[in-house]
Parts: sequence; C-alpha cells; structure tokens
Amino acid sequence: MTQHIEDRLAALGLQLPPVPKPIGNYVAGVAVGNLLFMSGIGPRRPEGGVVAGRLGESMDIEQGYQAAQLVALNMLANIRSVIGSLDRIERVVKVLGMVNCTPAFNDMPKVINGFSDLFVQLLGEERGRGARSAVGMASLPNQIAVEVEMVLQISA
Repeated sequence: MTQHIEDRLAALGLQLPPVPKPIGNYVAGVAVGNLLFMSGIGPRRPEGGVVAGRLGESMDIEQGYQAAQLVALNMLANIRSVIGSLDRIERVVKVLGMVNCTPAFNDMPKVINGFSDLFVQLLGEERGRGARSAVGMASLPNQIAVEVEMVLQISA
C-alpha cells in the first residue's frame, strides 16, 4: 500500500500551514490537462509574517535553505487547495527558485535545495526531482528571502 503524502509529512514532523491568500491579482494555480502550473509563493510563516532578508547580507545559506523548505510547505498547501489532494501529484516537472541576494552571492542552488529536498523526501527521487532553475534576484516582494514557482504533472 502506498503511503499518502500527508502521512509522510507527519512522519517528518511537518504539517501544512494555512493556505496563504495571494498578495496580487492572480490564482494559486491553474490545471491544464494533466499539468498544474503553480504561482510563485514565498516563505510565509503559519502564524503570519514572512521570512525576509537577503542571502549574502542578512542571511546565510542554512537560513535560506530553511526559508526554501518553508516555501515548499506553503506550496504544498496551495497545491492541495487547487487540486484537492496531494496524492494526485504524479511528478515534479519544473521548479523555478528565486533567491533575494547580493550580487556577489552565488549559492542559489544550495538555497533552493531546501525546496527540492522536501519534494524528493515526499515523492521519491523519480517523482520528486524535476527540471530546475535557481536564480538570484535583486529584490522579491515584501523583501522575502525566497520565492518558488513550479509545474507538476497530476493525475485525473
């Protein structure tokens, strides 16, 4: 019997936060056929507020990694709100990770691993790892440390 994704989260001692409300004129995600296009989301804390800061200035790689893991939890909450069940996720197709950082910072992939590692833990190597870009940004909304958008393959 296959273990449900939310059971795996609980086994890791993690829980999904409340679904955050969009801060602009957009929806959390759009399903087109068997693809789910998820809007970018940042590291919103369950109790409110965000993880803000710049990598290479006020944050180090480990803090960025933790912020990216929080982004993954927020993304999972949004995915569930759009398609009803996380168990409909077939595989990660594409991840775009954006890191608020100084021009000299060049470890964006290490930061975005916080997001990708959680998806691999939940879905396994084959399904949880997709194509990925990890890029640095001069600024992100509300000075959040990390933002990620993604595309997933989903079941009917």
